Amino acid sequence: MDLAAVTRLLPSLAALHTELVLLSGGEPLLNPDWAAIAEILRRHGLQVWLLTSGLALSKYAARAAKLFDAITVSLDGTDAGTYRAIRGLDAFDKVCAGIRGAADHGMPPGIRVTVQRANYRQLPAFVVLAKALRARQVSFLAVDVANPHAFGRTDDFVSDLALKPEDLPEFEQVLRAVEQDHAEDFRSGFIAESPQKLRRIHQYFAAIHAQAPYPPVRCNAPEFSAVIGATGRVQPCFFIAGAADARVSSATENPQYDLDDVLNRQDMTQLRTAIQMGARRECTTCVCSLWRDRSNIGSAAAFTKSASEAAT
Repeated sequence: MDLAAVTRLLPSLAALHTELVLLSGGEPLLNPDWAAIAEILRRHGLQVWLLTSGLALSKYAARAAKLFDAITVSLDGTDAGTYRAIRGLDAFDKVCAGIRGAADHGMPPGIRVTVQRANYRQLPAFVVLAKALRARQVSFLAVDVANPHAFGRTDDFVSDLALKPEDLPEFEQVLRAVEQDHAEDFRSGFIAESPQKLRRIHQYFAAIHAQAPYPPVRCNAPEFSAVIGATGRVQPCFFIAGAADARVSSATENPQYDLDDVLNRQDMTQLRTAIQMGARRECTTCVCSLWRDRSNIGSAAAFTKSASEAAT
């Protein structure tokens, strides 16, 4: 997704009254056009958020702090060994340096933790580490093992990342300790989720082993947001794919479809209706549902609040 492709989207973003754009990855800062993309979006009155693995954040912390309205860094371990085991890279110190660097330049990032078998015991330590790095907030999300196609996975995706049945009692103790030792961090919002929402993670892992029902999902994200992939493919959310030809033109093509044309195709509106009616199986096991009151659909402030609550 280069600058030309984003520039071609601008009329559609305006027509759709878009207020906020999230640049996601992987590591969006490896895209050579990242700064130019952020700048042109800002010039057109859009809020711009960065969701990053943090691998290049220390290098670009000063510029990123000026260009983005919010930064969220994915961090899945509280020490180098855990991070390396999960991510396959020896980059824990580099990511932490990026978080500190952004904070030094007036943009303390949020930290997003994907909870899985390798790190669930570290939940209290994540809160302590987030404070030490001067993060704005820390949020927790269950690793998605129920949807093999989420976030560009392949059909042969097989996961052993979920907690096993024998882990669940210990995870219950970890959650109880977090609730007791960090009650003020829940009240202040430094921990994005409420204790009740954190316990939904426990229920999710229990449901994987048929020990509980999946937590109820309430989500209307496709009514007010959409995902545009690097190839221009348009999806209602990260977890549900649109039709293969539901995409905006890439940088190497002549313009064919505007974003508003794609979103309002019959098959795309039918897909959103199916989601609203609860007819999509993927929604029943979603780990990052997002809900906005329909009376506030046009409010960026409401999106900011609901997005932080969902920790997505």
